[in-house]
Amino acid sequence: MARTECSDRVVGAILASWRYDISGIYPEMRKDYEQHFADCPHCRARQKFHRSLDGTLAVLTSLAVFFFLFALAVLKHIKPVEHMAFNIFGLDVEDTYHMLVSAGISGLVFSIIALALVLTATPAPSYLGDIASKRARMIEERLPEAIKSLRPR
Repeated sequence: MARTECSDRVVGAILASWRYDISGIYPEMRKDYEQHFADCPHCRARQKFHRSLDGTLAVLTSLAVFFFLFALAVLKHIKPVEHMAFNIFGLDVEDTYHMLVSAGISGLVFSIIALALVLTATPAPSYLGDIASKRARMIEERLPEAIKSLRPR
């Protein structure tokens, strides 16, 4: 990110304190800030950075939830620790299995809480929804007229 200066330091300071998120303010107030984003490359770059950071946090916490679910499914259906527990470590299979399942459930709960916190504390859901709607409009514009006519309005 290039070292640029904000064109209006007062508005830039307000936007920085909001983490460059104007989704929660009234539409009448939003017009001035949207104009500032259009005019100021510094604030526009900072907003893009913060939204990509929010999106990355949402994706990473979602992946953590899916990985813990996958780990629990593997433990439930495959039980890969039996050979390792018996021969290498000399551990009891049931104790090792219960320990790993407990760790998987704890990780899953922690990941779900982290995902809920990320989705409530950041504007990631509205940002990701906005990206999805823009992509859907772009795809729809490229569709042939024959397919567009089949879509109900």
